[in-house]
Amino acid sequence: MPDPHSLSRWLILIGLALAGAGAVVWLLGRTGITLGRLPGDLRFSVGSGSCFLPIATSLILSLILTVLLNLILRVLHK
Repeated sequence: MPDPHSLSRWLILIGLALAGAGAVVWLLGRTGITLGRLPGDLRFSVGSGSCFLPIATSLILSLILTVLLNLILRVLHK
């Protein structure tokens, strides 16, 4: 069983990361850049059913998160 002190620290960090991600999405929405409506996001509707594939949004978020994670790891390991 993990140490309660380290577990609480991880939960706080995860909560702060989620709050930060929410703030970024909110700020992007206020600037007019809405995630999920980028060119390259596919939306299909057939009758009463629909399917949404956010390909462009997934690629952009993956690129941004990869760069941020690499920067954070480089700073922490110096």
